[in-house]
Amino acid sequence: MSTKSPNNLPRIVVLVSGGGSNLQAIIDGVERGQIPATIAAVISNRADAGGLVRAQHHNIPAEHLDHRQFSDRADFDRALIQQIDKHSPDLVVLAGFMRILSEEFTEHYLGKMLNIHPSLLPKYKGLNTHQRALDNGDKIHGASVHFVTAELDGGPIVIQGKVLIEPEDNKNSLAEKVLQQEHRIYPLAIAWFVAGRLKMTHGKCELDGNPYP
Repeated sequence: MSTKSPNNLPRIVVLVSGGGSNLQAIIDGVERGQIPATIAAVISNRADAGGLVRAQHHNIPAEHLDHRQFSDRADFDRALIQQIDKHSPDLVVLAGFMRILSEEFTEHYLGKMLNIHPSLLPKYKGLNTHQRALDNGDKIHGASVHFVTAELDGGPIVIQGKVLIEPEDNKNSLAEKVLQQEHRIYPLAIAWFVAGRLKMTHGKCELDGNPYP
């Protein structure tokens, strides 16, 4: 599927639906040399996604594929696969891509697609993670980077960032603290992958050839 970019660096395609703050952290990581890779394209299912504007500001190809123009999820995912694969990615990164992906899609990129989720998985899969953590009286919350599989938010965990839940926290303040952790751990996990250090083997993570974490 992949070919190296002209500068012989691995190629990343990033999928976004919103403002793209994690995308910005990834762009910053690439530009300062933390992530030895090229962002080949940023693709969104929303034409108004702020992440597309961020990509344009950094001269990264910014593309839009409207899911509403397709009859069902499977048709959209097939079209999205075609659009992604035009860029010959070594890694597909989900950065706030608010779509449930079909099994066909996840199998196509199995072991080559990462996601970040705002909870300490396996806790709180799905939405409203911050409020759920507060409602349950948790003392610790955070974010998880994981490989994407057909199971929603269920792929093998790569790395987690944790925050303390203070008595004065609400879902907005907690979301902001977790986002800071996301911006720290996602570039790190991506850097591991494109450097060839991180792999998914037989449904489990390996770092430098050893089981991880």
